[in-house]
Amino acid sequence: MEILIIGAGDIGSQLAKRLSYEKHNITIVESNPHIAMHAREHLDAIVLDGSATSYDLLKKANIENAEIVAALSNNDEVNLLVCQIAKKLGDKTTIARVRNPEYLNNDYALSHKELGVDFMIQPEKEAAEAIIRLMRQSNATDIIEFDDGKFQLIGIRIEKDCPVIHKQLQEIASDSENPFNVVAIKRGQFTIIPRGTAILMPADQIFILADKKRIKRVLEIFGKQSTNIKDALIIGGGMIARFICESVGTNISIKIIEKDPKKAQFISEKFKHPLVIQGDGSDIDLLNFEGLTDMDEFIAITGDDETNIITSLVARHLDVPRTITLVRKNEYLPLTPTIGMDAVISKQQITVNAIQKFIRRREIALYAELPGVEAEIIEFIAKKNTKIVKKPLMDIRFPEKAIVGAVLKDGKELQIPKGNTKIEVGDKVIVFSQPDAIKNVERLFN
Repeated sequence: MEILIIGAGDIGSQLAKRLSYEKHNITIVESNPHIAMHAREHLDAIVLDGSATSYDLLKKANIENAEIVAALSNNDEVNLLVCQIAKKLGDKTTIARVRNPEYLNNDYALSHKELGVDFMIQPEKEAAEAIIRLMRQSNATDIIEFDDGKFQLIGIRIEKDCPVIHKQLQEIASDSENPFNVVAIKRGQFTIIPRGTAILMPADQIFILADKKRIKRVLEIFGKQSTNIKDALIIGGGMIARFICESVGTNISIKIIEKDPKKAQFISEKFKHPLVIQGDGSDIDLLNFEGLTDMDEFIAITGDDETNIITSLVARHLDVPRTITLVRKNEYLPLTPTIGMDAVISKQQITVNAIQKFIRRREIALYAELPGVEAEIIEFIAKKNTKIVKKPLMDIRFPEKAIVGAVLKDGKELQIPKGNTKIEVGDKVIVFSQPDAIKNVERLFN
């Protein structure tokens, strides 16, 4: 497939890296020569320097033959213009990254179709929604919802006092009346796709698939009692904080610390409920003065990774029950579990997950990655004449580094699979797989 990406920043380069694994022909246009040079050295793609507003450059980038055009630069208007040009040149799938929330409003003067965009995405809004899901599930390090929230993948950390520590997964599951499946274990910097004989160890981060209605009872098996978040302290008053304030309601008392006077004033005037303090969120004395130790949750979403990580670790040291940390640099993500961090949010990863799901929407129902976890989550739709259907799973040579996490029958019944489980045409099948096994998994479904 011919794919044109505008912008080789964090989101554009990560999307290009993932798509290159699938052997697509990728061309990137990047206006910053230094970023373009870095992309040229690290990505399996043709990289052109220059402004995407140049029609001659777009033609050189083969926009006329591109099947998908993903405009992901930092400039909304450039992204929208490129999508309009692409639509003029034929029946193409267009994706635009935007920061201005007005473009997402249903009452905006022009519809997405009139703007030439098939899929419009706002990374800050995606990140805010992920944070809000975590705020509503106080024990989780990660949450991914499937089929409009009917069932969930929940990440939790195993504490020293966990009641099922040192037990085999098959033993834990057999003692429970609530079906669930542990599909991955993050142990130190290593990701394990477990089998039933795997044993839980202290400090493991595990990922559980279960029906949303049963999640609370499943978490109790692992010693996790849900608590209501009443007070949260947020450092960083940018776009993500604004989206959180719009959605979280008045059930949670929020205090926001923002260094920039203009941003602090804007969010203070726009929203009635959060208390906004203009100050430096990295100032430990200020955090203590504003009652950090009395908070149920600390959320670090400034534009600086180091500030977010260090302040979250300080909050952990002061026994704040839970921290949520925004991390931008991919190289930091594998380290976050090993240094004792709770929930980590990658805006880039969340955004690329959504874009890739849209691109592959005909073949799969969902595609996602988790911060710092060397595995991918794919929700396939079983099709006719494929190797995965009709046979019991025990008779299918499934890759060792992958696992069938759950099967959704008729869009209603969730099954935790066993050896005699048969997958039928139309079933949705959630697979957790390490990257080097993905191709072998796809062969079973294609």
